[in-house]
Amino acid sequence: MANKAIKLYAKENRGRVSLLFLLFLLALYQLITAGLPAFAIICFIPVIVIGIILSFRHGMFLFWILFAINYLIMMRDFPSTGLPMSVPNELLELALLGISIITFEHYPFNRIGNLMFLSIFIWCVFCTLEVFNNTCNLGINIEAWYQGARLMAFQQLYIFLVFTLYLNTSNRIVKYLFIWGGFALFAVYWVWQQKYVGLTNLERNWLYGPGRTTHIIHGGTLIRYFSIYSDAANFGIGIASTAVAFVIFGITSRIWRHKLFFLIVGVACIWGMFPSGTRTAIACLMAGFMAYIFLSKSAKIAVPFTIVYGLMYFLLAFTNIGNSNQQIRRMRSAFDRNDASANQRTINQQTMKKYMKEAPWGIGIGMFGQQVPANNKYRLMSTIAADSEYVFIWLRTGIIGITVFLLVTGLMLFGACRIVFFTIKSPSLRGIGAGLCCAFVSQQLGAYGNQVLMQFPNGLIFYGGLSIVYVLPHIEQEWNEYEKKQLAKQEEKKRRRLEKKKNSRVDSILNWI
Repeated sequence: MANKAIKLYAKENRGRVSLLFLLFLLALYQLITAGLPAFAIICFIPVIVIGIILSFRHGMFLFWILFAINYLIMMRDFPSTGLPMSVPNELLELALLGISIITFEHYPFNRIGNLMFLSIFIWCVFCTLEVFNNTCNLGINIEAWYQGARLMAFQQLYIFLVFTLYLNTSNRIVKYLFIWGGFALFAVYWVWQQKYVGLTNLERNWLYGPGRTTHIIHGGTLIRYFSIYSDAANFGIGIASTAVAFVIFGITSRIWRHKLFFLIVGVACIWGMFPSGTRTAIACLMAGFMAYIFLSKSAKIAVPFTIVYGLMYFLLAFTNIGNSNQQIRRMRSAFDRNDASANQRTINQQTMKKYMKEAPWGIGIGMFGQQVPANNKYRLMSTIAADSEYVFIWLRTGIIGITVFLLVTGLMLFGACRIVFFTIKSPSLRGIGAGLCCAFVSQQLGAYGNQVLMQFPNGLIFYGGLSIVYVLPHIEQEWNEYEKKQLAKQEEKKRRRLEKKKNSRVDSILNWI
């Protein structure tokens, strides 16, 4: 009977079955290339089956698991799965896409066709063509190319599809913002614990081992804390961009409990970026708020933001206020044009330019030190520290690749900003869209200074956030109804509170009489 049902489904849904089969092959390839033995893969199957069954019964189960793993996987004390860190993430994304294909009618596939999808698709096509890049004269290395391309391009496509299909209602988006905020508060708490309580054994081993040269600075007098992220730069920039989003959510929300939570998260994240000692973070925070000045469509918001932005810049760039605090002095050095670290990056990039003149397509995606022999002309380019996501992409795909990347990134951001500025009418919903756009701007600036854009958890959060902006016009009517109900509950609670207060006063007077 089951066999007949499967055959009938396959016959009626040939396209979906074919796509599911391709997703299954891709997931299997992910496990095999992760270096796992067959026995380990078989052991994982029951866990995967249980997860998928729960996902069919509870539609968002796997999505929340994906978000939690994505946020916590870089934590030093997070239990190891034995897999490369990117593999659990991608397997969950492929499973979510597979489930959406099987239960096609429950997911809004009609929302996929937009400017962001087109932009990511163009980038994925370009990165696919890069498989034929033989600049290093080493032949075509499909495995190395795939390892690089899946993180540089395909991951963006998976994120866009999963967020567009699963965050498809007002209630789910609000729940997502609260869960994101909860994890952000946990990250801030963890950096507070590292600074004032102490590091765990694994964190201490990393800090005084591989992280010593970049995280213990100023002669050992300043430690750059990294919370649950991979390193201090990743944490500082990621939490600064998160702060941008939640401050904007907070000032535009009309529901008081939402407003309070969002503002608490935003302020906590602003504090959290300072222990990271990441100078780019302060520039990211200011760039995100500056972007909001243009998207706010309100002089009441734009004027105060401009004043605060100008005051922050003036205090950091032209005064010594707060210099007694070592973390503030570290942040202030971001405005120093003679900073030694920034100058070293410039020197490195000048060296790169000499090599990259002869490599307009880059040295090839996935070309790292272990793939390029010592006597190869581009060996240095495969091992040199990129120090920036944009420089990393430039090295692998050349001037052509970085131009395509910047164009598609600008295109998807322009489309999202256009939706916020012209399409969305609800002020509070526009605030959510603006917060996500400005956080994306902030993160892109961070990618200019550090290699953080595709790191955990930033890729999922900020590309996923931009995907949500494209969903917002489709749910605006539903959002208005949702907000109306929440405001009615809010007013009812306020009325009851005032009534209770009034009754207590009357009782007090009567008792006095």
